[in-house]
Amino acid sequence: MDYELDESKYLYLLFIIPVLVLVFLYNLYWKRKKQREFGNPELVKKLSPDSSVFKSALKLIVLSLAFAGIILALVNPKIGTTTETVKREGVDIVFAIDVSKSMLAEDVQPSRLGKAKQIVSQIINSLGSDRIGIVGYAGSAYPVLPITTDYSVAKMFLQSVNTDMVSSQGTAISDAIQLAETFYDNPKTSKLLILISDGEDHGEGSQEAAEEAKKKGIKIITIGMGTEKGGPIPLRDGNGRITGYKKDGQGEVVTTKLYPEALKTIAGVTKGGYIYGASTKEVTDYLKNALQNIEKTEFESKEVALYESQFQWFLGAAFILFFLEIFLLERKTNWIKKLNLFNEKE
Repeated sequence: MDYELDESKYLYLLFIIPVLVLVFLYNLYWKRKKQREFGNPELVKKLSPDSSVFKSALKLIVLSLAFAGIILALVNPKIGTTTETVKREGVDIVFAIDVSKSMLAEDVQPSRLGKAKQIVSQIINSLGSDRIGIVGYAGSAYPVLPITTDYSVAKMFLQSVNTDMVSSQGTAISDAIQLAETFYDNPKTSKLLILISDGEDHGEGSQEAAEEAKKKGIKIITIGMGTEKGGPIPLRDGNGRITGYKKDGQGEVVTTKLYPEALKTIAGVTKGGYIYGASTKEVTDYLKNALQNIEKTEFESKEVALYESQFQWFLGAAFILFFLEIFLLERKTNWIKKLNLFNEKE
């Protein structure tokens, strides 16, 4: 029979019990000392014939057990009485995030890249048992996080995504698709690639790469970042302050725009879908609906123990002991006198 402790940190409270014992022993010592100071110990005993050390010790034991019961109830021990097979079903999802310099444009707030990371984070929060991976790409593609079920780790790696992680500039969507294909390690699972980009300078071969992805059973959903009106690309110093805007060879400020048609074409090849990424909620809802229409496949099964809480037994015992302690007087009773415990009989 397996067991586990729900809140083991409360076990430290058990140190209260030895403290109570030490206080009791010190109090007993102090009383004896004062009795000796008051007069002859035998004479003091005659003045208080019904005083009982045993009853005081018994009250301490009952009180200590009651405290122990309360503490163990807080710890909430659980006993595994049965086992069952738990199956994990889901979709393998890879997020491919554009990290080219154009994603620094602030025509959507806080920036195209910042908005993309917000969207991915919210999508992860809405997932159940799906596996996820992350790819960053600009002029080439870079693996950020291999396929995993650890969403907290995924969100930590997501925050590290930035425009400096890929040195070559551009938007090599074909490279991102090809790299994402290597993440899908289980041929039986349903596969989804969520590609986030402004579609600008998307490079050659993206449509052909999407055709290859379709043959491998990968569905692509694209999310467009930015506006078709566009905006400049800010340049910042080490403290994050804007020092200017990117300029072309003629000294003119570069305006970067969203090119949705390229993204729609890529998604259409695999019968996926395209959505504009201005609203995080709209994108998250769109992805939820899309995932409901994708077949879930089993990728993991394991035996787990089902645990039942046992705190109620300890709590009940503690209340009974507290109740008994209230009615335990520190005076001798007749049967204790006959036992003569602690040599208390005259």
